[in-house]
Amino acid sequence: MLEHAFMQRAFAAGILVGAVCGVLGFFVVLRRLAFIGVGISHSALGGVALGLLLGVSPLLTGGAFALVVALGIALAGSRSGLGRDTVIGVFFSGAMAFGVVLASAGHGVQQELFGYLFGNVLAVTSRELAGLAVGGVSVVAALLALLRPQLFLAFDEEIARAYGQRVQALDMALLALLAATIVIGVRLVGVLLIEALLVVPAAAAALLARHYRAQLALSVALALISALGGLALAWQLDVAPGGMVALTAVALFFAAFAVRGRNA
Repeated sequence: MLEHAFMQRAFAAGILVGAVCGVLGFFVVLRRLAFIGVGISHSALGGVALGLLLGVSPLLTGGAFALVVALGIALAGSRSGLGRDTVIGVFFSGAMAFGVVLASAGHGVQQELFGYLFGNVLAVTSRELAGLAVGGVSVVAALLALLRPQLFLAFDEEIARAYGQRVQALDMALLALLAATIVIGVRLVGVLLIEALLVVPAAAAALLARHYRAQLALSVALALISALGGLALAWQLDVAPGGMVALTAVALFFAAFAVRGRNA
């Protein structure tokens, strides 16, 4: 399997995406942001379709679109008084509809869009891999720099406010990093399935680990196992890599659930 250059690049991409999703997924689960992750990831479809229609990098336009949506959700959620879940629904449906309209307007866009919806990691180029590495290292470095205030905010928002933490700025920073991670992972599992790699390994880690350090390490380990194990299984079974990565993550979650139930 690893004799092929495209599989070597796919596994390298799997390591990068798995590590980044494992770290960010820890915060997503801890802050209960799974639904907002779905909204941002699906909203990226509008940006990807725009890039394909204009003939520019879909990952750049998708990333910019996801970032705008993430910041829009954060601002509208805090100022509208409607509740964040309602605001997510508005942005999610609007961005998805925008992507569908653009895809229908451009000839050939629909076929190309399919690869971004469900991932096409076997087509990753060396240049894209280098971009993934730069983006992944940047996201992880930013998350580690914000580790203490983000943990403070996750465990008790009111006390964090009382101690002078800039809650809204921390919220927006985390959502911006979430948008960046979604774009990084699009090539591996696609817009529709990236949420599985963001949430499921971290949720499994939360079932098994009690201390946050162990939970973070286990989240990364399970995300890497999901990514690499899914790619290997996809090769053996000759099925879609993105779907197999997501299914591997779900299988690990149910295994962790069974272990937790047995030890309860």
